Amino acid sequence: MGVPLFDFAANIGKKVFRRGDDPAKAGKDLQQHIEKNNPGVSDLKVTVDNEVATLSGTASDAAAFEKAVLIAGNVEGVGKVVAGELAGAGGASSEFVLVQSGDTLWGIAERAYGNGARYTEIFEANREVIEDPDLIFPGQKLRIPKG
Repeated sequence: MGVPLFDFAANIGKKVFRRGDDPAKAGKDLQQHIEKNNPGVSDLKVTVDNEVATLSGTASDAAAFEKAVLIAGNVEGVGKVVAGELAGAGGASSEFVLVQSGDTLWGIAERAYGNGARYTEIFEANREVIEDPDLIFPGQKLRIPKG
């Protein structure tokens, strides 16, 4: 298996560091942002260089792995997340969806589960990157838990 690499839109997302910041400072700021949201990763180390965030550490489970990747990728200035050194992920427990213009969590839940009322499951699975279920934006990536 190759290095897990995830693409994101670098020009959107939460502002955690400024473009042009020293890479060491950007990595430290992004690491603190991920740890603040506590996705279940221990010994986390983060570097940021040319819009690529590299994560290493140990994830407690697949959901923690996915959340760490999404938290990092949904930050302005991050276009790719490399997570090959983030161990302990196990098998994937979710699929990822790219939010399109006009999307709502209800609509995404309808497409994913056949039931829009299950949007709350998507919201709960993405609390680290969605603060308000009515405020998602095009280009954002979200986890869609299986089941």
